[in-house]
Amino acid sequence: MLDRLSSKLSDVIRQVSGKANISEKNIQDALEEIKIALLEADVNLRVVRRFVNRTAEEALGEKVLRSVTPGQQFVKLVYDRMVSFLGDTRQSLALKGPDTLSAILLLGLQGSGKTTTAAKLALQLRKAGRKPLLVAADRVRPAAVEQLVVLGGQAEVEVYTGAEQGLAPDSRDPIPVVEGALRHARAKLFDTLIIDTSGRLQIDADLMDEVRRVRELSDPVDVLLVADAMTGQNAVDIAKAFNEQVGITGVILSKFDSDTRGGAALSVKEITGAPIKYIGVSDKLDGLEAFHPDRIASRILGMGDVVTLVEKAQQTIAVEEAEELREKLENETFTLADYLEQFKRVRKMGSLESLMELIPGLKGQVSADEIDEKEMQREEAMIQSMTRLERGNHRIISPSRRRRIAAGSGTTVYDVNRLLKRFDKARLMMKKMSKNARYQDQIMQRLGSGSGSR
Repeated sequence: MLDRLSSKLSDVIRQVSGKANISEKNIQDALEEIKIALLEADVNLRVVRRFVNRTAEEALGEKVLRSVTPGQQFVKLVYDRMVSFLGDTRQSLALKGPDTLSAILLLGLQGSGKTTTAAKLALQLRKAGRKPLLVAADRVRPAAVEQLVVLGGQAEVEVYTGAEQGLAPDSRDPIPVVEGALRHARAKLFDTLIIDTSGRLQIDADLMDEVRRVRELSDPVDVLLVADAMTGQNAVDIAKAFNEQVGITGVILSKFDSDTRGGAALSVKEITGAPIKYIGVSDKLDGLEAFHPDRIASRILGMGDVVTLVEKAQQTIAVEEAEELREKLENETFTLADYLEQFKRVRKMGSLESLMELIPGLKGQVSADEIDEKEMQREEAMIQSMTRLERGNHRIISPSRRRRIAAGSGTTVYDVNRLLKRFDKARLMMKKMSKNARYQDQIMQRLGSGSGSR
């Protein structure tokens, strides 16, 4: 995500942060490159001017020019300004207590991913201990109700369609559906109502009138616009129109993982005043992330995002499992079966390329060509072609066994030999890290060097 913008800004940051002394010309040149990078990223022109002007005012003051580390001081200033433009702090949903019904209204044009986002949000709230009810109030788009029913089933969240009260499937008025959903939610003690409203190919008076009526009826705690991040400035214009005519409390940027430019993310808060609350990071139902301005700014500037990386790891491995893994490494009982399990856990955390973005100092240093996910798949295939005994003790894998494993996995004996050598090296390195606290500190210091300017 934001690859093009991040790559250019990372280059600027590296050039400036390494300087022991910087001049007004250095700053002006850096700001000019930042300005060009932001414009190429489809950031709103007014936002670009504000960003550059405000940064210049602070950067050209004595505080930076006479700082002990002026290069790093300038980088921190750019980082702080970017966090400010992205929204300063994380904005959570304005949910009431579990004993009071909270309605969330989702708005958006057709194709923005609104229905899928409704199911993603419901899944996230269910996992957080809430009891959400999805409401199929999109009565215009063909199959919208059926799509929400399918997605609700996958998320294990009930969907209210209006059929429960005898409404005809082709009824186009969302008001009776929302009225019925409110009664049903209170009767069945749901604490959260997520209303998927009708979209249009473009903003029109009928759409705005409809969503205003639904808003008045449901009295939502949050009115969230779902906008396609890939549309850049169009997403900002749409958010502005909805905010002026209906009023929104936040934005969810869908398809954020495919947005290589970043114009919408950097413009929407400054133009509309409405914060980005979530970003869609994959097509899967668990592909919805809370939007943290500081973390996104850090990623854009190539500083990594260790906090998100740790959170992803915590979602795939429990503390007890981590301790058990450490003991195996220390006692040299870590096997190919354990190695295979780690592959599966890494895959759950996302693609290798997306994980590289989160490690400080690696953004822009490791190209997509160097991240061979197919090699990882080949290694998985080889381990899965082994017997349980072989996975438990790789030392018994003789030449004949290697030929059988290669044939079973569609690889070569050379590939199997390379896997076993790589496994031995990895096991030795992980054993050092698990036993040597000083070695762990050195690794963490290296990782932290990319974010020292923060």
